This record gives sequence, structure tokens and C-alpha cells, in this order.
Amino acid sequence: MAALGWLTPRRRSATARSVLAGEASAEAARKSSQEAQAPAPAPAEPEFPVHGDDRAAAFFDLDNTVMQGAALFHFGRGLYKRKFFETRDLARFAWQQAWFRLAGVEDPEHMQEARDSALSIVKGHRVSELQSIGEEIYDEYMAERIWPGTRALAQAHLDAGQKVWLVTAAPVEIAQVIARRLGLTGALGTVAESVAGVYTGRLVGEPLHGPAKAEAVRALAAAEGLDLSRCAAYSDSHNDIPMLSLVGHPYAINPDAKLRRHAREKDWRLRDYRTGRKAAKVGIPAAAGVGAVAGGTAAAIALHRRRR
Repeated sequence: MAALGWLTPRRRSATARSVLAGEASAEAARKSSQEAQAPAPAPAEPEFPVHGDDRAAAFFDLDNTVMQGAALFHFGRGLYKRKFFETRDLARFAWQQAWFRLAGVEDPEHMQEARDSALSIVKGHRVSELQSIGEEIYDEYMAERIWPGTRALAQAHLDAGQKVWLVTAAPVEIAQVIARRLGLTGALGTVAESVAGVYTGRLVGEPLHGPAKAEAVRALAAAEGLDLSRCAAYSDSHNDIPMLSLVGHPYAINPDAKLRRHAREKDWRLRDYRTGRKAAKVGIPAAAGVGAVAGGTAAAIALHRRRR
């Protein structure tokens, strides 16, 4: 910790939590990575992947990058359908999703509210129960909300022989379901504590958001022997600039205004898979032939076991 001596106690604590969250997520991701299984659209290959480069990989944000909308809403719908909580809680999830779609950015206050709601809902439930429900919710609400353009980019990396990981603040168990269904290698997600297979309502570290995502990617790259200068990362949000800045090939996908501005300053690649009208609002042409996918997306916030 000597290198962090210049930080205030509060900042030092926040940094330590990011590192803990990142390392816990990387460990969970490595244990659960699987071979690609699902079919995918024909790829639109990026310019840079080198075939057979086993030290390169790709990292994809989930919300509004791989899937349209926030990751919490549809998971909340699925839990409501299964009587996990009451109507007033669903209304809160709906408001959070509406805010995300109208603002087009990840608001820390709303994310905190959603995180607290989800943790209280899953406390006392078994990990295996939520994993099984996650499979069902994917089929019910998520499968048709994947951006085809981003999916094709991920497939291009797979076709080049590279591993592809989701990196998201969504719970790691749900992120793993999505990664498996898309035929990706695995997922880095928020790790929640469980004892004897039951959720305690506490996180390991903090949500995998912002700097914690970068720490997770860094930890996974070290464990997998990856060269980050050969790797790619994709996100829509300026909150993921730390992760995008780690790799040699950063992409801004459906970017918010701050990320678009930063990407142009840094000469990063840009892709936009929204409708022409929506893309015009942020000043980027829509990708030809790719329409918007209706609705929001899936997952809650924070679920994985901490070994004791």
C-alpha cells in the first residue's frame, strides 16, 4: 500500500475496494469460462485481430453495448413475475430503466438505488436458485435485445481464435448466463458474498463499475497471460474510459456524449448501432442496415459466492 500513501484515507479505501472487486470478478470469470456454444450472425470483422494470437482477447461492456438499455430492469421483471418482491418495487425498477434510457448514461445515484434494491431482494436466496432463474429470464426478456452489430464484432474475435469476455456491473452469475448463450468465453461481473450457497446481502469489494472494471480486466489479463496492448475493449459509457484506456484497441460503441468526445480526441474507433434518429442526437451516423432493438435488458446487481 506504500504506493498509495499520497491518497486520502477515503480515496485509499475506495481504490482498495475497486481492486478487491476486480480481482474477485477475475477469479470467478476464470473458473466459469467455457467454450463457445451458441450460433451467431455472420461477423463484420474488425481491422486489427491477428488470427491465432493467443495473447490477445476482447472485453465487452454489457449495458447498451451488447444489449440495449440497463442490465437491471428485465432481471427485476423476471423476479417480480416469480413473486420475489411487490409492485412498488417493480415501479422503482421501471423508473430506473426509464431514467437510463432517457439520460443515456449511467447515473451513480440511480445505480446505487438499484444495487441496494437488488441486494435486499436476493438476500437469503440460494445461489443455485438465482442461476436457474437467470437462464429463464434470458429466454424471456434478453435474447431478442442483443445488438447484432456488436454481436458480430465479438464473433470476429472468436473467429480469430481470441477469447471474448463480458465485463459488467451485473451479477457475475447472470453475466455468465449471457456470455454462455452468446457463445463467449466467459464474464467478469459483480461478485456478491454467499455463505453455504446462500446470499448474505453484501458485496465482495464493490460493484464492477468504472475503475473496478479496469482492475478486473487487468487481473484477468495477468492470470491468462494476455498482452493488453494486443487486446480490444468495447463500451458505450464514459464510465468505462479506465477499461478502454488499458487496451491497445479501444472501441466506443453507441457512445454517450462524453465518451464520443473522448474517443475523438484519442482517435479511438467509433461504432453506432442505434436508429438514425437516435444516432443523430449524438452526432454519429447509424450503421447501415442495423436497426434499434426495442426494450431494455437483463440482470440484477451483485451475486456471487465469497469463499470462507
